Amino acid sequence: MSAPPAARRLHIRPMKWKAACDYVEEHHRHHEPPQGHQFSLGVQTDDGRLVGVAIVGRPVNRNLDNGLTVEVTRVATDGTTNACSALYATAWRTARSAGYRRALTYTQDGESGASLRAAGWRKVADLPARPGWDAPSRPRHSRGTDNVARALWEITTHNAPPLPTLHDETRDETRPTRGPRKRCPQCKNPITVAATGRPPRYCSPACRQRAYRHRTHN
Repeated sequence: MSAPPAARRLHIRPMKWKAACDYVEEHHRHHEPPQGHQFSLGVQTDDGRLVGVAIVGRPVNRNLDNGLTVEVTRVATDGTTNACSALYATAWRTARSAGYRRALTYTQDGESGASLRAAGWRKVADLPARPGWDAPSRPRHSRGTDNVARALWEITTHNAPPLPTLHDETRDETRPTRGPRKRCPQCKNPITVAATGRPPRYCSPACRQRAYRHRTHN
């Protein structure tokens, strides 16, 4: 008997630009594919079925495009449980590994943002509706998504939780653990011991720095 969709493991894989756009065209509720990307990701089940994609590009707002910020411009899934949060979490991990310090995305009015919260993102602003994006310097056609209030979400290297703690909705993306949890000698918070690799001594760079200062000043 096959496992129900909610119980299936999810796996992230890289996506070609055209394939990601085709999936967005077919599954996204209110947006067309964007004009470009930095990278794209797909999420699939154990049997290889593609259940969602995320497209990550430069920020649409040019004032936010500082070279260290990316924007998740599209996320589309077929409704599979945990697919959205897995994509948001992995999009940030991928961007952070490439040297980016901030990631942004938007949700429309009426969307709860539960998948974003589960992946460690936070809402930073509620934006009013605007009549359209057309401007004399950059003419644009009106879209069905114009004049809709939105919320701005972000995750940064400063406020992102440690990656091993993103386990509730993205446990499919983390390594299995073994044995009892090791505790940080500085703050006493638990440190997840990975099944492979050497566990860190401290839970975060901040705790490691505090321990160093304590040793050198005493």
